[in-house]
Amino acid sequence: MGVNNDKNMAETSSELVERAISEFESPLIGYAKTIVHDLDRARDVVQDTFIRLYQQDVGKVSEGLKSWLYTVCRNRALDMLRKEKRMVSMEDVVIDSQHGEVDSPATITVDHERTEQVKSYIARLPENQATVIILKFEKGYSYQEISEQTGLSTGNIGFLIHTAIKRLRELLPDDLR
Repeated sequence: MGVNNDKNMAETSSELVERAISEFESPLIGYAKTIVHDLDRARDVVQDTFIRLYQQDVGKVSEGLKSWLYTVCRNRALDMLRKEKRMVSMEDVVIDSQHGEVDSPATITVDHERTEQVKSYIARLPENQATVIILKFEKGYSYQEISEQTGLSTGNIGFLIHTAIKRLRELLPDDLR
């Protein structure tokens, strides 16, 4: 009988998500809206938060559920803003190129050569530092996206980036800094 009581008390992923939705959906949408400034995007962020909750180990998140939800919601909202910023930047490049504001071939060549030189110095870094530097600055990934790609914690990623940049400052000649 004790096993049945424990089994009845144990919450499934579906039950946890249902409880979280009933308790926190509205406040989370309001919270996300303060970050993304749009109701539909806020709803998307919250929906993504609940999807991530469903994928978690119930035992690990159920006790600190509110804190976990707000943290994930905030991170997802910030990721959305970062991705939109990158898309807007690319749109600006396209618009600028359509208005004739394009760099000369000589400028493009010099920039490309400088980039390749910097990459050669990045290749001298330890592999984990080089990887996070490339993902952050070449690919434009957020710490969370880098974490998902590498399996490293976001705190570790921040440390590796800081250490790599410090080392690059030591290695790079003045003209490449």
